[in-house]
Amino acid sequence: MSDIAQKKITPFLRWAGGKQWFIPELERFIPSDFGDYHEPFLGGGSIFIHLKSKGLIKHKSYLSDLNEDLINAYNVIKNDVTSLLRKLDEHKNEKEYYYEMRAKKFRSNISRASQFIFLNRTSYNGIYRVNLNGEYNVPYGGKAYQVLFDKEKFKELSELFKNSTFKSLDFNDTLSNIKKGDLVFLDPPYTVQHELNGFVKYNQKIFSWEDQESLKSFIGSIKEIGAKFVLTNASHHSIEKLYKNVGQQFKISRHSVIGGTHAQRGKFNELIFYNT
Repeated sequence: MSDIAQKKITPFLRWAGGKQWFIPELERFIPSDFGDYHEPFLGGGSIFIHLKSKGLIKHKSYLSDLNEDLINAYNVIKNDVTSLLRKLDEHKNEKEYYYEMRAKKFRSNISRASQFIFLNRTSYNGIYRVNLNGEYNVPYGGKAYQVLFDKEKFKELSELFKNSTFKSLDFNDTLSNIKKGDLVFLDPPYTVQHELNGFVKYNQKIFSWEDQESLKSFIGSIKEIGAKFVLTNASHHSIEKLYKNVGQQFKISRHSVIGGTHAQRGKFNELIFYNT
C-alpha cells in the first residue's frame, strides 16, 4: 500500500446530503475483509475516499451516479489531473465571472470538469440543482477563499482513484459487477423527510417511492449473490416498514448540516440497514 493510502484525504466537492457525519460510525458496519467495493450513489464520495485512503479497500472499486457531470469530473481527476489543474487556474471567485461561467456550455471533458468543480466551489451552499431544461441554476455563494483550489488534494485524489471505475449508471445497472464477498455501500437520495409524515417534493422527483421499492429488490439480489451491503436512509416509519426484513437495523442520531433560508437545523436520526 502506497503512502497516499495513509493520508487523510477529503472530498473535492461540497455535496448536499454527503456522508461525512457517518465516517466516525462507519467501521462498525464494514467487514474486516471484502472483495471489490461498489457505490452506486456516489455523490461527493466521502465514504469511498475515506475507506480508500485508510487502506480498507484492497481490490477494485466500481463507482457510479446518474449525474453525468459529476462522473465526468471524477474521471478527469483520475485520468488527466494536470490538464484539469491548468484549467482551474483560470477561474476567478467573482460574482460576474461566476454567472458568465455558469451560462457557458463546454464540449471537452476537461473544460466541463473544470466548470463543474468551479461552480460547486463558489456556488451557494454547495447545492447541485438544475432547472426543467437541465441547466445548472444555483446562485453565486459569495464566500471568500484564501486558496480557491487545493492542487495537492487533486493530485492525491488522482492517485487514490487508481484501480477505480467511474460510470454514469442507474443503480439497477450495476448489479452485473457485484460478486460474492463484495461490499456495496448504498446512500440513495432520501425520499421522505426525517421522522415527519410528509414527502420531500424535490427528492420525490429525483428518487421516488417506486425507486425505494426497486432498491429493496436490488438489495435482495445483492444478498442472493452473497455480497455484503450497508444502506443509509431517512429515519421514517415508511422506510422502516419497507426495509424491515432486508437485514439488521441501526439508528444513528446526527446534527443537520444543511443550510439555507428555510433549513431546519438540529438533530436527526438516520437509519442504517446492513448484513455485514
